[in-house]
Formats: sequence, structure tokens, C-alpha cells
Amino acid sequence: MNHPNDYILTLSCPDRIGIVHGVSGLLLKHHGNIIDAQQFGDEQSNQFFLRIHFSLAPLNQFETLHQDFERLSHEFDMTWQIHDLAKKSKVLILVSQQGHCLNNLLFRVRNQQLHADVVGVVSNHPDFESLVGSYGIAFHHLPVKAETKTQQEAEILKIVDQTKTDLVVLARYMQILSPELCKALNGRAINIHHSFLPSFKGARPYYQAYARGVKIIGATAHYVTPDLDEGPIIEQDIERVDHTMSAQDLTEVGSDVESRVLARAVGSHVDHRILLYGNKTVVFR
Repeated sequence: MNHPNDYILTLSCPDRIGIVHGVSGLLLKHHGNIIDAQQFGDEQSNQFFLRIHFSLAPLNQFETLHQDFERLSHEFDMTWQIHDLAKKSKVLILVSQQGHCLNNLLFRVRNQQLHADVVGVVSNHPDFESLVGSYGIAFHHLPVKAETKTQQEAEILKIVDQTKTDLVVLARYMQILSPELCKALNGRAINIHHSFLPSFKGARPYYQAYARGVKIIGATAHYVTPDLDEGPIIEQDIERVDHTMSAQDLTEVGSDVESRVLARAVGSHVDHRILLYGNKTVVFR
């Protein structure tokens, strides 16, 4: 449970002696109370990663703490952020005609299982307008064809800007984002797909998997990059299947795995548990 005046500090920097001492000493100076701390040092890259959940006394000046961290970051060459947990992340969901991930996310946000507010849902099909409307959330129907893709993506970015979206979630959105849109959403767009890739591309992948007699079904959630389905992986999971199951059974199992993997990835992002480096992630649990 979060307390008043709670914050999350995340940072990465070259690994060296004194990082934790410097950070904890600075928090002590500002009468900060460390509630939880996790760290990881990657020997291969010599990078250090730290996440600290801390609270400040109500009278403390957050701006002063921020300024002191700015000075400390130069000393250790840190990439860092401090997040105010009183502010929920604003999430925009993109979806096409498969609604299992959308429905799961909307339910989890409504029941406060995700520390987020859904500021809108964008779809290139009208199928889920009533579902989204039942949650009191804005639904944006933006059809797309090859010749209108540039304009359609400009509308998506306009919604992102107008709603001050923090995270875009592709909840089975069956359109390939342009390199320009990927770059505009760098580090703040998450996609979900089945883990058969690069096998079983295209429509009805679970029917293709059934025809091959697969024994494991999985899903992968990752950040969106211009390299299709090759962005930094956030979360994965699997389920075992067998010969007694039909193609529809496999589809249902796959839908469930996709839903929970995406929800966990979104949860990790909005709880500020992910640090990116290169094409990899550190995800603190």
C-alpha cells in the first residue's frame, strides 16, 4: 500500500563504489524514509540499476530533493527519474477486433489492480465501442487503409498529446506502426503477441500451431520499436497443451496467456519497475 508523499526513484549508471551510499545519504539528508529498495549490477555491461520506493515528510520540498539528485547524477553519470505515486499513469489502449486483452485491462483498472487511468481506446474497427462506453471511457474509431495510414497515425499522436498519455498499450492492435510513430512513442508503448514468432505469422496463429501439434503456447509483451516484434522484452509466460485439445481450445488458452502477460507488463511499467538498457530490460518484482 502506498503512503502519502510516496515516490519511486529509478536509476542506472556505470557500476562503481559509493552509488547506494550517495543515494541513501541524500534521502537521509531530506528525511526520506526508504520503504523498499532493489538493485542489480550487470557484470557484462558494468551497469548498475536501482529502484527505491521512499516517502517524504509532507513539509519537505520535493523540488529541493530533485535539484540535489540532479547534482548527484552528474557525479555518477546517472540516468534517473523520480515518480510521484500520487499520480496514476495515463494509458491509451489500441485494439482491433480481438478484445480479450482490452477487456482484461479495463477490468483490472476499474478494480484498481493497475495503478493507471485509461484515457481512451483507439480502434480501427467499431466492434468494442459499447464495451468501452460501459466503462465511461472515450472510444476513438480511426479506420485505416494503406493510403490513409499517415493521417490515421497523426490522429493517434494527437490523442496522445491531448490526453497527456504516459503509456500506449497495443492490446492486439493488428496494425504495424510506422517507424515514425514507433520513435515518437519510444519507451512508452507496449505490444503483446504470441510467442511462436517467427513461426506462425499472420492470421489464426493458434490454428497454424494446432496443425503442427505444438505442446507449449506462450505470449510475449515487449516495448515497441521500429524492428517489428523485436523490442525489449518485459514479460513472458507459457501454458502446456496436448493432442486432446482442438484449435479453438488452443486459441482460448492463448488468449488467456496473452491477457495476463500484457497485464503484468503494463503493471510493471506503471509501477516504475522497468529499466531499459540497449535491447534488454531490468524488471524489478
